[in-house]
Amino acid sequence: MKTLFSRVYCLDSGLHTGEENMEVDRRLMASFLDGRFQEQYGCDSCLWRFYAWRPYAVTLGYNQDVSGINTDKCRSAGIDVVRRPTGGRAVFHAEEFTYSFFTESSEQNSEIYRMVHEVIKLALESIGIHAEFCRSTLARQQGGGAPAAVSCFTASARYELQVDGRKLVGSAQRRTRNILLQHGSLPLSSRHKELCSFVALEDEESFEEIRNEMEQKTTSLEEIIGYVPEYSSLVALMRSALGKLHGVEAVELQHGELSEFIK
Repeated sequence: MKTLFSRVYCLDSGLHTGEENMEVDRRLMASFLDGRFQEQYGCDSCLWRFYAWRPYAVTLGYNQDVSGINTDKCRSAGIDVVRRPTGGRAVFHAEEFTYSFFTESSEQNSEIYRMVHEVIKLALESIGIHAEFCRSTLARQQGGGAPAAVSCFTASARYELQVDGRKLVGSAQRRTRNILLQHGSLPLSSRHKELCSFVALEDEESFEEIRNEMEQKTTSLEEIIGYVPEYSSLVALMRSALGKLHGVEAVELQHGELSEFIK
């Protein structure tokens, strides 16, 4: 695979609320759009951000109708509900490893999508997980009101990662001019499947439908290897994979170095 970037940076943000996480990503994207990031770190650069959620949160795709989520139930359970700047469907962020990827590039979205998942695929091989690319987009259920249509993890796109036919990483993109932001969720445990408990459903049959969809079409690291990897170890594995794929060392940035962009 060809190298797209000669400068690769990463930022470990750790745990934040749903709104804090999305605001950091919005501001980082703004710093790429107005050229501040490129001016400081180079026009041939990209940035990976790694983070997690406290409290847990449901994120909605940029254009997704919030009525598909039972916001009152989320609020009662202490679950944040926020909107992502990227597209796609709802994701329940519980025990997971989350990434954001930023760059200025004229490459096709699909090429960036493939490259990002190639990095994750390489990192996972270090812990014995041999994920495969989904080679084609899976057909979505007919009818926009189908309960399963609410969840990101019940549909797969080309170049997303799966293990034994079940989706492991859910990702979504947004491009503004030549600036691209990609979000992705890597479930550490099966708790991401609890999204079905927060979907606005009319009857028990609909609940069973989406629960079965999540069980049949999704998986997590714990289900594959029998344990939940440490967040910090996954950050290290991702940094190593970035270096191997791009042939350059991934430079770790601190929040203080990006304060002008994210505060």
